[in-house]
Amino acid sequence: MVELAQNYHELEKCTEDILSVIKPTEDDRNKRLHAIQEIVNSIYLVSSLGDAAVKPFGSFVSNLYAKSGDLDVSVELPNKYGFPTSKEKKQDVLRELMIALQREGVARDVNFIPTARVPILQYVSNRFGISCDISIDNYTGRIKSKVLYWISTIDERFGDMVLLVKEWAKAQNINDPKNGTLNSYSLCLLVLFHFQTCKPAILPPLKEIFDVDIPEGRAFNEKNLDKMCVENIAKFRRKDTGQRNQSSLSHLLATFFEKPFTAIF
Repeated sequence: MVELAQNYHELEKCTEDILSVIKPTEDDRNKRLHAIQEIVNSIYLVSSLGDAAVKPFGSFVSNLYAKSGDLDVSVELPNKYGFPTSKEKKQDVLRELMIALQREGVARDVNFIPTARVPILQYVSNRFGISCDISIDNYTGRIKSKVLYWISTIDERFGDMVLLVKEWAKAQNINDPKNGTLNSYSLCLLVLFHFQTCKPAILPPLKEIFDVDIPEGRAFNEKNLDKMCVENIAKFRRKDTGQRNQSSLSHLLATFFEKPFTAIF
């Protein structure tokens, strides 16, 4: 028992050291905000995109990003009739935006992937060194990001665990879906499952927070989503009158790798 306690103490120190290196600072946040503004400014230069909106999503919005994390951005086109944007239209828009970003000297290491399931434009901001991934009308990604953000507000250990698991996956080279491994969202779901199934549970089933089908390719009401999540989290906290899970981050990390889903690795 003493040896086990010592091991957990060492692991706790290790997790603290890792988090101190990978957790973003206010400067890291500001760089991403400036990188978003670069995209906004470039869109103004493309006449066909004058009314488009730039919406960040992914780990930056869910507040689950590391210092070295990418910045995901959805360029949302005016859609009077609510029909999903065609893949061809998305490809054309990204191509025009790529030209504008390069012309203005914003982007380097540009990689345009028009044939992906979700066409994407990848580049690194010359000025801020932030890797950016731009897609078109990525409503699904935005919804998932906001739901994860609200989940992360329930218990701060969730955010730290996500960062640690992402860093572990990066070190093991299993964090690239293009190579058949896991994307960032999948890793978040694994941590979510762990927090839902530990004893006592730290987080509720996802349906208790957001029990609505995610509309594929269609706009959503962000204020309604926020309102739903806030109200449901309040309900969860009111009924959560039992013993609170007091596990340390090191204990949660160690038991994460004992879960059955680790067989997939």
